Amino acid sequence: MPEEKLRYYILFANYEQGLALRDLLLAEEIKNRIAPTPRSIQGELSCGMSLLIEPAEIEAAKACIAKHQADYHSIVPLAGQIKSHRDRYC
Repeated sequence: MPEEKLRYYILFANYEQGLALRDLLLAEEIKNRIAPTPRSIQGELSCGMSLLIEPAEIEAAKACIAKHQADYHSIVPLAGQIKSHRDRYC
């Protein structure tokens, strides 16, 4: 069985925080993508939207957050949430 890949999820109290941080990350050319927050880490304060960050980009993302004092709820490392056999349409 292949090793599950670790990814980081940045969680937010509301989607406006998420979209604002996404704009900041994109402006600094830090790769990210909008993803639903996995239920296992969603919690009460998360809005259900997260930004998915690869391990190679997480330190740059943290620096961007600190530089701009961006609002977010938490950053959670989690492995194995993306299943390549799911969500195939063709």
